[in-house]
Amino acid sequence: QVQLVESGGGLVQPGGSLRLSCAASGSIFSPNNMGWYRQTPGKQRELVAGITSGGLTNYADSVQGRFTISRNNAKNTVSLQMNSLKPEDTAVYYCKYWKMANMYWGQGTQVTVSS
Repeated sequence: QVQLVESGGGLVQPGGSLRLSCAASGSIFSPNNMGWYRQTPGKQRELVAGITSGGLTNYADSVQGRFTISRNNAKNTVSLQMNSLKPEDTAVYYCKYWKMANMYWGQGTQVTVSS
C-alpha cells in the first residue's frame, strides 16, 4: 500500500501562482511514476503532468509552459508549480503514484482560480 497526502491548494486570482505538494509513504519501489491529475464536476479525471523516477516529464497541452512538475526521490515527494493560472484550471487536483499495474491516489486538493 502507498499513502499519498497532498497540500497546497486554495483560491488564487487569474494570473497568480500556486504550488501543490504530495508526500508518498508506504511500499514505495523504484522505478515508479508520480503525477498530478485534475477533475471538474461531470468530467473525467485528466492528466496534468507526470514524472518518472529518472526525471522524465510529460504535460497536458493546456498547461505546457505554465506548470512545472518536480520530484524528490529521497523524500518521495512530488510537486507541481502552477504559474499564470487561468479560471479553467479550477479543479480538484489529485496526486497519483503508479508502478506497473499498481496505482494509488491522494484525497485531492481544491484549486480555485477566480477574481
